[in-house]
Amino acid sequence: MVTLTIDGRQVQTEEGKMILDVARDNNIYIPSLCAHESVTPYGACRLCLVEVAKNGREKLVTSCLYPVEEGLVVRTDSEKIASNRRMIMELLLARCPNNKVIQDLARQLGVEKTDFNLEDNDCILCALCVRVCEEVVGVSAISLVNRGVNREMATPFYDSSDACIGCGSCAYVCPTGAITVEDAGDTRTISMPNSKTAFKLKKCKICGNYWAPEKQLDYIARKSNLSPEMLDICPNCRD
Repeated sequence: MVTLTIDGRQVQTEEGKMILDVARDNNIYIPSLCAHESVTPYGACRLCLVEVAKNGREKLVTSCLYPVEEGLVVRTDSEKIASNRRMIMELLLARCPNNKVIQDLARQLGVEKTDFNLEDNDCILCALCVRVCEEVVGVSAISLVNRGVNREMATPFYDSSDACIGCGSCAYVCPTGAITVEDAGDTRTISMPNSKTAFKLKKCKICGNYWAPEKQLDYIARKSNLSPEMLDICPNCRD
């Protein structure tokens, strides 16, 4: 265990944990859009900036990537931090001016408008979809492509990805709603900024409801060494 101070409050936690996680464990608010407990930290949005003091020196760090240390002193609410967060928020607001999540967070951080050129995006390039697809689902059907101002999230070759199994995990973790999932009849449609893919849903042999993409169930059967017939029944109809 290590002891550190966050905003004048002494806390104890396990060695190796990141500042952001420790703050959340202790109900200390630090804004963030790209952090999720299911995947490794990435430091994309930079909103989780905090100020740390060590050996008489202070510096700004991304709290999702900075591990705690014995005696570390952390500030989450200095004017320096607020100023940097507002600048980051202005950039995000310029990229996604019509996105409600970004608009609400911008107002919360004191940003009402941005002087940067406006774009029309919902994706903030946080890579949560990429990370969950690779680390949790295990199929790597999404990636970040290109560099600089041309950086974007896409499926391979900007086409319907054969690797995608239609599970919808990417939409579940997307913080801005840039990815959506819609089930209608026997079809699931996953819409991303650069692609739209349809998946056939499996029909439960007992209740007749469509409940999961056939491709996802085939993937589960292969990974778990299950007979495909074992997934012919939806969870609601199983004993």
